[in-house]
Amino acid sequence: MTVPSQNPVLDVRNLRVEYGGDGRSVVGADSVSFTIGAGEIFGLAGESGCGKSTVANALMRLLKPPARITAGSVTFKGRDVLAMDPRELRAFRWREIAMVFQSAMNSLNPVLTVGEQIGDIFTTHERMRKRRARERSGELLELVGIDPARLKSYPHQLSGGMRQRVVIAMAVALKPALLIMDEPTTALDVVVQQEIMAQIGDLQRELGFSVLFITHDMSLMVELSHRMGVMYGGRLVELAPAKELFADPLHPYTRALMNAFPPLTGPRAELTGLADLPRTQASCGFHAHCPDDRSDCSTNIPDLREVAAGRFVARTGGGTR
Repeated sequence: MTVPSQNPVLDVRNLRVEYGGDGRSVVGADSVSFTIGAGEIFGLAGESGCGKSTVANALMRLLKPPARITAGSVTFKGRDVLAMDPRELRAFRWREIAMVFQSAMNSLNPVLTVGEQIGDIFTTHERMRKRRARERSGELLELVGIDPARLKSYPHQLSGGMRQRVVIAMAVALKPALLIMDEPTTALDVVVQQEIMAQIGDLQRELGFSVLFITHDMSLMVELSHRMGVMYGGRLVELAPAKELFADPLHPYTRALMNAFPPLTGPRAELTGLADLPRTQASCGFHAHCPDDRSDCSTNIPDLREVAAGRFVARTGGGTR
């Protein structure tokens, strides 16, 4: 079951990714379904290891062995992404879907200037002359609030926030319809995080692209996203409009994830860690930690069910909680 969106640019249905070999496998993502509409910002939250980055890399066909897509479909503007050959993928990536990778501010080539790295996008994909590519590169830096003179700088000469802005500029260079942002503010201080988030919002409004925004920080995600999905153990456990989900989480794991951050005011509260369970079992992976004590979840894998308009929760039976 997927939450519908108007004019979807991306439609993911029952996506399953497995890691393994020698007759054994571990499920990294299982039965993941969602859509992203034109101009929509869709957030995907969850703890480390829940499958967020696995989904992102699957959408871009960037998974490397032993990872493999074993089921499901990925459709982008009516095109079957999983059926694309290498030549089609080369044209598809960066132009149709671009990605800001996790720890992206450390992914720039240290021996090439910023101008060389941005310009390579235009000379490779647009067959643009180097002089014009440099002009366009300067325009992109201005777009993300960096002086074009920094084209001559090497990555180590820039702050972490500036490097992150450079990577974002590279991602939007060809004006893709969808931008995947995998933990784009990791390792940045809170002030720079807010600046980067504001920059992303401004760019999205100006250029009109859709966004798949991946993070474990629910409070950060709700500021930017229109809708949100929450993952646990490789599966989606809740999908809803962002503000509704943040104000009234329905799945016990969503509530636990939101309570994983210590309060800034009031009395100190005890924080409890949650261990992930094996993903091959035929039951809800959160069952051992669930305060709802639903016995049917110990023998069945819950499916997303619509419990209110636009709100979907993983449940084996009726009820919203």
